[in-house]
Amino acid sequence: MNSSISSMSSSSKLVFYSYWQSSCAWRVCFAMNLKGLAYEYRSVDLIKGEQFSPEFKKLNPLCFVPVLVDGDIVVSDSFAILLYLNEKYLQNALLPSDPQLKALNLQNYIEEKVGPEERLLWAQHSVEKGFQGQYVSPPFTQSYHIYQALETLLKDYAGKYATGEDVYMADFFLAPQIAISEMRFNIDMTKFPTLNRIYKSYKELPEFQASAPERQPDAVL
Repeated sequence: MNSSISSMSSSSKLVFYSYWQSSCAWRVCFAMNLKGLAYEYRSVDLIKGEQFSPEFKKLNPLCFVPVLVDGDIVVSDSFAILLYLNEKYLQNALLPSDPQLKALNLQNYIEEKVGPEERLLWAQHSVEKGFQGQYVSPPFTQSYHIYQALETLLKDYAGKYATGEDVYMADFFLAPQIAISEMRFNIDMTKFPTLNRIYKSYKELPEFQASAPERQPDAVL
């Protein structure tokens, strides 16, 4: 980890502890970009085990990224960070005001469990079955339901984005996960026309483009 706890607390700028291949961190980067927030990026190399260092454990004893530091406030877990940003920084709200759409966005909170450690064949099977609304029985203890029934759930609400014409919470979760499905696991997203269409909208956003893993300071290409 390339910075110290003491230097962290002395800065008024948001400090974002991240790793370039983390989909959890990706969604937060996307959200901060959309809100126009300046932040300092600090890399935590998960491959080298820097998340287990004493310095990082002081920030997050659970030893995962992302972690956001805002002055004396430390927030970990991407969902918690997004909720914090929505309450603290009011520009470009991350949740709609309409109660039904707000509930739908929260319903579309997707656990950040697709990653390089997942096996290719299981990922292809699970993601495709999940998008079609079928229950997927995970073959491994740490496996999770992926994208279950999203195509059906969103088809009556989606506009340019997941729940209408503005980018909201559901989009920050969907965009990185769909990208990972395509890029890492070669999932054919044309089988899921609603998700495929909104993903094309994400790719047109400069804020999403800037949040891509290969654009991060610690990217190894």
